[in-house]
Amino acid sequence: MNARVDVTGLGVMAPHGADAQQLFEALMRGESAVRPVFPDLPKPAAAATVAFDETRWFTKLQLAGVDRVSQLAVAAADLAMRDASLSDGSSNTTFDPERIGVYVGCGMGGATALESAYRSGGRVPPLTIPAFMPNAPASHIALRQRVQGPVLTYSVACASSAIAIAEAAKAVQRGEIDIAIAGGSEALVVPGVVLAWQAMQTLATFQPGEAASAVRPFAADRSGFALGEGAAFIVLESAERARARGARRYATVAGWGSSCDATHLTKPDAAGQARAIRAALKQAGLQPRDVGYCNAHGTATRIGDVVERDALASVWGEGEALGDLRVSSTKALHGHLLGAAGALEAVVTVLALHNRALPPNANCTAVEPACGGMNLVQGPITDASRLEAAISNSFAFGGTNSVLVFTTP
Repeated sequence: MNARVDVTGLGVMAPHGADAQQLFEALMRGESAVRPVFPDLPKPAAAATVAFDETRWFTKLQLAGVDRVSQLAVAAADLAMRDASLSDGSSNTTFDPERIGVYVGCGMGGATALESAYRSGGRVPPLTIPAFMPNAPASHIALRQRVQGPVLTYSVACASSAIAIAEAAKAVQRGEIDIAIAGGSEALVVPGVVLAWQAMQTLATFQPGEAASAVRPFAADRSGFALGEGAAFIVLESAERARARGARRYATVAGWGSSCDATHLTKPDAAGQARAIRAALKQAGLQPRDVGYCNAHGTATRIGDVVERDALASVWGEGEALGDLRVSSTKALHGHLLGAAGALEAVVTVLALHNRALPPNANCTAVEPACGGMNLVQGPITDASRLEAAISNSFAFGGTNSVLVFTTP
């Protein structure tokens, strides 16, 4: 069985809020959620955090041993299921629990639990281990949604949740399950993690009062990314099942591709990224010219942006063909969610198709010369009426590359 796989539900707990459409509209307006954090650190730091009221989702008793990364995941997954009309927030469901799966990407796990344990003065909370284990978000989603099918976690750095969505789509396509809750969660904005990323010299630098525009993908003056936290999930079903129950179908997951650079642990490789893009297009049965938009990985690092541009040029070709592809990185506005980045950006890409609109590549006033030839979305495009297919790129430390292809349903 090779069923067509549709996206029927979206749920986010993101720096721009808890409504996927409102998130998209904020991105279209170019609103940045990046703010200064931890003023006591030796060097200025900025991040995009989530205003989250955990009491909406958990009782005080339930919160024991549940890290923020799992709290965000439970909320976003629940919102996705409600959006798909598969849950009303109670224990009543409209699916066979053995025919649903949970597929979650998480790069690090419970950073807050670890940070608290390190700073506990020796009195480590007894539930620290189950709080920080990377598969905790998936397990808590399964408990909340009463899922009895496969519950799996993928930890592949920045490609984690894109891989999770691809694996979920495979399972639905093959008829292994009827419904997949797929996405990712990350909550790494704690002092120790920020210091570690600063030590790698990958975080954006900025002057006082300029944190909101610190992340400048593909810009000549880019200096790195800002961490983001949050969770994003999509609900996947076969198109046949979705039509039969009258579900709203946002988009089709038409293809996915993955590869490994196998060249360097942290330095990206254009050839490896291009292999993943080609594999995704081949599976979708599309040519490069069929794709109108790319939500780029675009971390605004000195090396990474140029490598991604070269990977796109390798597939599309230099000149007019590459110029026909509109490109933007929304990390400039919502930060880099690491293990959850692929899922949040998949939601953005799905909504770009659904709304026939393209979010801007913000904060880029002068394009990096080595990124020439790219057709960056310099301002929001509110009428992309001809958009039928889009890709979302996720490229990770460790060399893993993941590309998702979405088409109109």
